[in-house]
Amino acid sequence: MHTFIIHLNLYTLWFILVSGSSSAIDYRYEACWPRSCSNGPNISFPFYIKGLQKPYCGFPGFMLNCSSNGFPSLHISETEFIVKEISYETRSLRVVDSAALNSDSNGCVPTIRNVSIPTAQFDFGENVTKLRFFSNCSGSMFEGGVGCDGGGRIVTMYEGDELVGEALRRCGRNTVAAVEGTGGEVVEVLRRGFVMKWRASECGACERSGGRCGFNETTYLFRCFCPNRPRYWLCRSEKDRPRLLMPAAIFGGAVCLLCILIAFLIWQCKKRRSKSGPQTTNSDIQESRSFYLGAKIFSYRELMVATDSFSSSKEVGDGGYGTVYYGKLSDGREVAVKRLHEHNYRRMEQFMNEIKILTSLRHKNLVSLYGCTSASSKELLLVYEYVANGTVSDHLHGGRSPLTWPDRMRIALETAGALAFLHKSDIIHRDVKTSNILLDANLSVKLGDFGISRLSTVDATHVSTAPQGTPGYVDPSYQRSYHLSSKSDVYSFGVVLVELVSSRPAVDISRRSDEINLASMAVSWIERGAFVELVDEFLGFGSDGEVARMITAVADLAFRCLHVEKEMRPCMDEVLSVLNHICEGHYQFGDDIFSSSLQFESESSL
Repeated sequence: MHTFIIHLNLYTLWFILVSGSSSAIDYRYEACWPRSCSNGPNISFPFYIKGLQKPYCGFPGFMLNCSSNGFPSLHISETEFIVKEISYETRSLRVVDSAALNSDSNGCVPTIRNVSIPTAQFDFGENVTKLRFFSNCSGSMFEGGVGCDGGGRIVTMYEGDELVGEALRRCGRNTVAAVEGTGGEVVEVLRRGFVMKWRASECGACERSGGRCGFNETTYLFRCFCPNRPRYWLCRSEKDRPRLLMPAAIFGGAVCLLCILIAFLIWQCKKRRSKSGPQTTNSDIQESRSFYLGAKIFSYRELMVATDSFSSSKEVGDGGYGTVYYGKLSDGREVAVKRLHEHNYRRMEQFMNEIKILTSLRHKNLVSLYGCTSASSKELLLVYEYVANGTVSDHLHGGRSPLTWPDRMRIALETAGALAFLHKSDIIHRDVKTSNILLDANLSVKLGDFGISRLSTVDATHVSTAPQGTPGYVDPSYQRSYHLSSKSDVYSFGVVLVELVSSRPAVDISRRSDEINLASMAVSWIERGAFVELVDEFLGFGSDGEVARMITAVADLAFRCLHVEKEMRPCMDEVLSVLNHICEGHYQFGDDIFSSSLQFESESSL
């Protein structure tokens, strides 16, 4: 007892001494150092360089690549713009269409695409004007122009030229480029580029407080990453730290007294128990310490060794809640280790939630949990089976091998089966998305990430303090009312179905403002009879009648899943049944206008 109290006081003293000092460097702070390509300026928030910086170091839609000439490049729609200069003071950058830089030096006009910038992120600079390119013009007033021998002549006019109206009526092709100023040869004007100004959260206050700016993919909000702290709006400055020492000492003393009292009471209880009955054996204690909520406990050190100290080379995924690393245990098993970003009440709740669900449920299409660290560990770590083939999102949007239509159909079926099983077990997943659908070597589904899942009675609603989930997949009726039900998963699954049909991401800020959200875009396109334009050409919709039938039927099902009113959506059992019928060739379209229009469109396209 005396030894325990001595250790407790030493611990309290240590707490008081270190409370004003810095702790280990936060890995997100380290990851968001400014970086540069081999040429060009240093890049930092709101931009980030793919492959050199993490996506959470910048805002969505501000991703840059390193181009072939070594400069950072920004892709807008189908055009690559080279970033020549960047000014964080004026929040502006000078860009040049790569086609102009890559054109030869004999004065040939490069092929220019229409310029269109996403107004949610960027504005044109003050001196930017439009340069119009007209071809196949009729009339003597359009003779001359620019071009190359053997190529068509191109007439150029700046916006405001008196002949622009006539050219729009009498020329065959009209392309618009953004340029700065109106003087000089056309190619040189294009190579001069133009200035864009960006719209994003101001980073100055965070940087002045000693932090680096970033973005939280879960909440879609700005975050300030501090050297020794998790995500706060501002970091604590060095000069403010001594002021916290005295409150910390008072708090530490209070904790010490409280712990001494608790220790004394525990000691008294043990004395009474030793007199009244048999004591717990060491083997019983060891057994209870080896499992947490039914999951095997791994030591933090063991998982550090398995992942080479969480080496960046072992990183296989990164989401709003944690980073996932590939690891190999001492017994040879390959594992995926999820390292939760923070150790706070919310993360602890998600940690416990996932363990409870995955230890109580078994299904071939749910990811298997091997174990976890203890709740008192330095970090919260979850250990899963390693699923080697990435996520559905990786295959649809991330550069992995494309998925054939039979593969996509099987993925839809197996995911629906896993969700129907969860709903029968009174579990609402709440974060159904393609990046949470893992694929094994045989492209079989392993549904994962149950951190924000909820236990719910069948067909009852759960009232949440605030909607949770991933933008683009969240049920709009849930966002309005905060009432959660299994139909929220049905809506999210409808978005997954549209992704499988279209190969488009659920949210793409580079699309037109009314098409950023894929679900809204899909419903709009289907309603106006433009369904065929939504389908990924790779799937063979126009050349294979059976594929066209199945895709049309899946789109019909997705449309129903995406109904704004949750009462109008099917349940997951119905969704699974329809998908089975589609695969077996028995699915019949209903009598409603939507189904009939889809069927006609499908047949007319073949």
